[in-house]
Amino acid sequence: MGQTIFSDSTAYKKLNQLSKTIRDKKFHLKNLIQEKDRLEKFSLKSDGFFYDFSKQRITDNVLEELFILAKETRAKETFSKMVSGKIVNVTENRAALHTAARDFTHDRILVDDLDVIFEINRVNKKIKPFTAKIHNKQIKGDSGKAFTDAVVIGIGGSYLGCEFVYTALKHSVEPLIHLHFLPNVDIDNFGQIIKTIDPETCLWIVISKSYTTTETLANLNQALLFLKNNNLDPSKHLVTVTAKGSPGDDPLNKILDSFHMFDFIGGRYSVTSAVGGLPLSLAFGFDIFNRFLKGCHVMDLHALTATEKENIPLVSALISIWNSNFLSYPAQAIIPYCSALSKLSPHVQQLYMESLGKGVTVDGNFTDYETGVIIFGEPGTNAQHSFFQLAHQGRPFPIEFIGVVKPVYNKAQALSKGVYNHQELWANMIAQGQALAMGKNDENKAKYFTGNRPSSTLLINDLTPESIGMLLAFYEARTVYESFILGINPFDQFGVELGKVLASDIRNHIKRKNSDKTYEFDSLDPAAKFYLETLFKESL
Repeated sequence: MGQTIFSDSTAYKKLNQLSKTIRDKKFHLKNLIQEKDRLEKFSLKSDGFFYDFSKQRITDNVLEELFILAKETRAKETFSKMVSGKIVNVTENRAALHTAARDFTHDRILVDDLDVIFEINRVNKKIKPFTAKIHNKQIKGDSGKAFTDAVVIGIGGSYLGCEFVYTALKHSVEPLIHLHFLPNVDIDNFGQIIKTIDPETCLWIVISKSYTTTETLANLNQALLFLKNNNLDPSKHLVTVTAKGSPGDDPLNKILDSFHMFDFIGGRYSVTSAVGGLPLSLAFGFDIFNRFLKGCHVMDLHALTATEKENIPLVSALISIWNSNFLSYPAQAIIPYCSALSKLSPHVQQLYMESLGKGVTVDGNFTDYETGVIIFGEPGTNAQHSFFQLAHQGRPFPIEFIGVVKPVYNKAQALSKGVYNHQELWANMIAQGQALAMGKNDENKAKYFTGNRPSSTLLINDLTPESIGMLLAFYEARTVYESFILGINPFDQFGVELGKVLASDIRNHIKRKNSDKTYEFDSLDPAAKFYLETLFKESL
């Protein structure tokens, strides 16, 4: 029996009906959250990870129908196929084995006669001694000085996940090597980074699977010029993370070393591969990276083995689909009440919107339903003073709050209004969820709050590598579960290609102007001509 198409499932039709009845006043969240045992019935906990969805606009009937939807679309079966190495990236005819990069259970996973586990372990066994030699000062820069910093040159999935994990972990683990990230081709991004580093003690990590990404190569050339201008041999300051046999893996290009990444791990899912493994091991040591992998593995096993009703990523995916397809919410905010998680939202933005921003099913048909929503976010309490006015009284959108039970800082703390800072943080997090749900009646319409605005709350114990690993893997598992239920492919990204093609044509015109100052942009459309003439005039 094949997979049921999302919009043809019996659950889809039933959920459509339920979405109309949920608008009844008796199902307002201020009433739902007063139900007996509401929190116990609408929350899940596993290995120090807690998910509270009691403030979502769901009832027992809605939840049961969502579980039927998961069964009809065979979401868990597809997830199991993904983990075992079956082809789930149908448009590119590839497996999707990011879970294999942190698999401590299987000895072998074969894909086209390639032992995936062996290959991943081979790379990790190379990362561990290389990074140890950097830390032990056995590998030094061209001038003989030990490395203190590293710049990651890479864009999209080549840096976002790694930047999130690095930013989160450096609060609890002192970096051995300080990381800087150079994704943007904007020359001012480069200019700011070189202000903060010593060229003699800086390593440059170039991350690109194909080693043809335009922005990455432009920044590489800028780095090479910088090293040359500082009389440093690039071969003593460069490492690459790239596909086997790519231009970045060419033995004729003299560099310190090259570490392989693989077609069966997509960029936005790649932080547990060498893409994150090399920079994070440089920053914190391989043992910390390994602990992070183990945290990911705990969540992977939960996502794979837990039943539909106990499966945290799957339940979260179902609620996301309920909100987007049946309650018509266009966006979701991710608000971590923890400054260490400040880079989580940008990472999930790419992970989710590139994976679920699709208009075609795995069968090649246009979708007749909603797929991904807009993801955005900012740490709390900052967000409360930024866009929560709209969250409470403007167009509603679901919010996911994230709390960390135990802060890193444990030195002397001042009391303010009788509470400590971390307690104040949690007071705000708890209150915001209540306020969104309850609302407030007021004769002054400007002070009236409709309430009935859904939210969830995630809790992790601390900012250890294990907890951060679980959090990262939760968002990955939720994203792919949502795609499997919707019947779309979360592992391709053709939507980013069209702009690249057009940019290539414009680039050729700029190239001609650079070599021939008399060249005019007359063959371009008026808007493009105006912008390029402005660029070369360097003023309006």
